Amino acid sequence: MARTPQLLDAWGRPVRKAELTQEVSAASVSGVRSPITGYPGDGLTPARLGTVLREADAGDPLRYLELAEAIEEKDGHYLGVLGTRRRSVTQLEITVKDASADPLDVEIGAMVRDWLDRDELADELFDILDAIGKGYSFTEIIWDTSEGQWMPDRLEYRDPRWFGFDRVDLKTPFLRGDNGEELPLPAFKFIEARIKAKSGLPARSGLARVVLWPYLFKKYGERDWSIFSQTYGQPVRVGKFGPGATKEDRATLMRAVANIAGDMAAIIPESMQLEFVETGNLSASSSLYKDRAEFYDKQVSKAVLGQTATTDAETGGLGSGKEHRLVQEDIERADAKALAAILNRDLVRPWVELNYGPRPRYPRIVIVRPEAEDLKAFTDAVTPWVDRGLEVAEEDLREKFGLRQPKKNARILSPKASAPAKAAPASPGSGGNAPESEFERGFEYPEALSQGVDPETRESASAGRSEPLAEAAVRLAEEAAPAIEGMLGQIEVMLDAAGSLDELREMLLAAFPEVSSDRLATVMGRAFASAHLGGMAAVVEEADG
Repeated sequence: MARTPQLLDAWGRPVRKAELTQEVSAASVSGVRSPITGYPGDGLTPARLGTVLREADAGDPLRYLELAEAIEEKDGHYLGVLGTRRRSVTQLEITVKDASADPLDVEIGAMVRDWLDRDELADELFDILDAIGKGYSFTEIIWDTSEGQWMPDRLEYRDPRWFGFDRVDLKTPFLRGDNGEELPLPAFKFIEARIKAKSGLPARSGLARVVLWPYLFKKYGERDWSIFSQTYGQPVRVGKFGPGATKEDRATLMRAVANIAGDMAAIIPESMQLEFVETGNLSASSSLYKDRAEFYDKQVSKAVLGQTATTDAETGGLGSGKEHRLVQEDIERADAKALAAILNRDLVRPWVELNYGPRPRYPRIVIVRPEAEDLKAFTDAVTPWVDRGLEVAEEDLREKFGLRQPKKNARILSPKASAPAKAAPASPGSGGNAPESEFERGFEYPEALSQGVDPETRESASAGRSEPLAEAAVRLAEEAAPAIEGMLGQIEVMLDAAGSLDELREMLLAAFPEVSSDRLATVMGRAFASAHLGGMAAVVEEADG
């Protein structure tokens, strides 16, 4: 009996299906995986921040992760730019490329495509992209087997504080057990996302490592700014008392001076005097704090978005406007490509192997912002080559135009049926009326002859001239054929000699004066004149009759 091959994940870990049906990293109040967090950012100083970062470098990133979470809550600018970067990726178009045209590969691709069409997906991807700020994130795949096949029910974000890295290489992740033990991650169970702001260990590759220092210094500046505003934002109160003021009078005056800042109300004896002294040039002093805060915000914008023009209201200057937007789009494409690779490795491949076993190739998730393309220009360019015999895959054109493969029994649009070919006109003397020719269908009555003629007379005139015009059409074809054949003969010679369409175009333009069309022009002129005169005669004859 053939033995089913052992499934392995991308890191060579064996898959144990019994573990996949359970939640292995849920929160536990009594264990170490507690949702309650610490607050290392309270009373943060440069010395304390340095200690937190050194602990993370040594393999204990707990306080670093708590601090990275805290600055998103306390710094609105960082929250805004980081959220912009994450949401710009979650809103991009997601497509699935089938592994091949094989029916089974098409079926697998459709399975993945249908699952991605979920409203919850945007929030799940947003949580996965928490790796941009912290350097890494872990998302548990909750598998559903209720219908006899493996299906991702949801992607559950897990607090990165519940995971750690091996103390030897600081790269191999593990799950913290209920009692703090280090448990290896089950294969096919987690989406492990690492999106690096810089090369290095996971705990040192997140944006939070860079942003923490500007955050700390900006908070120092905001504290000083608050003290300055509180101290000098109101005029200085000076109370004056006379020589005969008693101790109780002085105490009363002091209470008035102290309390008037808070409730702006006080009473003093008539003999006392209270003055308000305005502080001059406050705007120049306060602008220093504002400029300092804006400077640190710009450093954060550069670190997160690569530029400042889309976050700060500035115009003009070097590299502003469109150029800055291009920088942000470069970062967006890199994040989208990294996210797609993570999903293909940790979600799509495990999903396919659990249902179909190992495959030579797997469907691929592609996340990209669609670029505007002139499809009409593309059609005009490719159609002549297809007419010349160029083979173009149908699936390539469907992908280009965003058209799906029609489903079975779907209503298919087809070109409108062309008019049936007309029979050849009867030769003179053959009897009966000849069918209407192209020459007749293009004839219009002159306006002068149409006046005063009712529609019935016009219709009878048209019917009466059918046979003579058919004979005229036969004569036109006989006389024009030699002239047309002569012109086509010259053009065919050029077609055989030309090596490309551009070369044929130049040959036609150069030889146009030598292509004789005088004989054809003469024949056509006589034909139109005869038709015109015949029509006039027919209309007048019918009108008089």
